[in-house]
Amino acid sequence: MGAYQDRSAILSFLYETVPGRVLLKALIAPRLSRLGGKIMDSRLSARIVPAFARRNGIRLEDCVKEDFASFNDFFTRQLRPELRPVDPRPEALISPCDGRLSVFPIDEAAAFNVKGSSYTVSDLLGGDPVWKNYLGGQCLVFRLCVNDYHRYHYLDSGTKEENHFLPGVLHTVRPIALRNLPVFVQNSREYTLLHTEHFGDVVQVEVGAILIGRIQNHQGAGPFQRGQEKGMFLYGGSSILVLLEPGRAKLSFPADGEERQVRFGQALGLAL
Repeated sequence: MGAYQDRSAILSFLYETVPGRVLLKALIAPRLSRLGGKIMDSRLSARIVPAFARRNGIRLEDCVKEDFASFNDFFTRQLRPELRPVDPRPEALISPCDGRLSVFPIDEAAAFNVKGSSYTVSDLLGGDPVWKNYLGGQCLVFRLCVNDYHRYHYLDSGTKEENHFLPGVLHTVRPIALRNLPVFVQNSREYTLLHTEHFGDVVQVEVGAILIGRIQNHQGAGPFQRGQEKGMFLYGGSSILVLLEPGRAKLSFPADGEERQVRFGQALGLAL
């Protein structure tokens, strides 16, 4: 509890005071994140894995392997498949990742509000005209914390367009930052248009966060299968946003902005 309170106090200083915001400008720069990424890729960084796992309640026995070449090798760990079963119903909308899920309605202006910050789909996608398809739809926000499984997957089968990277800075995605800044349109992010079999055209957006130097998608344009691994985040917190067209899915959760813990492969709703 003490460590959590310490982190909260630091974030309050950075995001809610003038001196803190001055320091924050340096901390969120991608250059610093790339430097941190190099350190986390080094063999020496593997030494901190056991203590980090204990502090964050991560069970190394749940991983496919327990001997890691670096901290990032551990952070992007694969879990034993039986621990993340994929719902077998083809019409089920499965969670693409582990995380804390919030659902938000996209209004007639193609905007949605997260923790007091307003976002437009157009800004989120860098002005791509595909944003118009999501008027009246839903936005699913998956917020990943450092102890979560940091690989992400396809929520249905289909074909995909190329991945589009939008450069930016790297704020934390904790609620305190979301309340103070439009984080999802300021942070570096990558989005993909997915032509799915059961849910129409879905946009998936991977959003980097503080100390995330790389959003690593595995494939370019082409076919994909439900549950197939799409990519992974390297060290830090991060978020995934999924945009659904109106009338495509009936979700099991109300669009009330409340966070709920979900796991990859879990059914979030059904196709309409």
